[in-house]
Amino acid sequence: MGSMARIMWLVSLVVLTGCITETSGGFNVEVSKEQALKDYIALARGYLDQNDLASAKRHLSNASAIDSNNAELFSIWALVYAREGEAALADQSFRRSLRLDGKSSQARNNYAAFLFSEGRYDDAYQQLEIVVKDTEYTARPQAFENLGVAALSLNNVDAAEAAFSRAVQLNSNQVRSILELAGVHLIKQDYRQAGNYYRNYLTILQFYNQAQNARSLWIGIQLALAEGNTVDHQLYAAQLEATHGASPEYQLYQQLLENSKDE
Repeated sequence: MGSMARIMWLVSLVVLTGCITETSGGFNVEVSKEQALKDYIALARGYLDQNDLASAKRHLSNASAIDSNNAELFSIWALVYAREGEAALADQSFRRSLRLDGKSSQARNNYAAFLFSEGRYDDAYQQLEIVVKDTEYTARPQAFENLGVAALSLNNVDAAEAAFSRAVQLNSNQVRSILELAGVHLIKQDYRQAGNYYRNYLTILQFYNQAQNARSLWIGIQLALAEGNTVDHQLYAAQLEATHGASPEYQLYQQLLENSKDE
């Protein structure tokens, strides 16, 4: 079922479940309200996925009329506010959600992503440290990967390596973590390990028929230069210019060329 079809199905469902249901013992209002709350929240998520923020907010308001202290409700409000650029409201809603349900790793991971997007890397790192301790969280490999990215942003290379390694340990196809481990070992000038991780990364890309991105090409260029591999250097540089000529990575490559001329 497609996203829009699912939303329309939920629209019809919430109309039914929002009514008072009759049981053998009389009318069961609470069960009906509980189901309506779930349906409104599901609708809000569906419309948020479609980037229809007005409809998402309408259903969040409907849900709030039933239960104004629902943790998931505030978590979705936070995502809506973040999309609208209302950073203060998003932060407030995330924190309210976690006060109501501090065990929600999904909400905390979303909060960490928001904090990272705001450049609050230390705060994001702290939230992710809590998330990765949840051994039952289904997205735990991704959370470790996010922790590694936050650690790199804080220039904590050792913590980044540990986090990316855990991500790969939990999911051997955690492709960005594999690439970032290549980058970490480049920083440490351990070119043999960097090459192993980079080739592993390329193998996974080939298996899934995916192209390299700007960051992977830039790491490939640096590795090729460190290994004295002129062929790969020229190949990756040409790809970077052709496909990501406006990227920060290409600017770094141009700067590298300029610095080499001055030496």
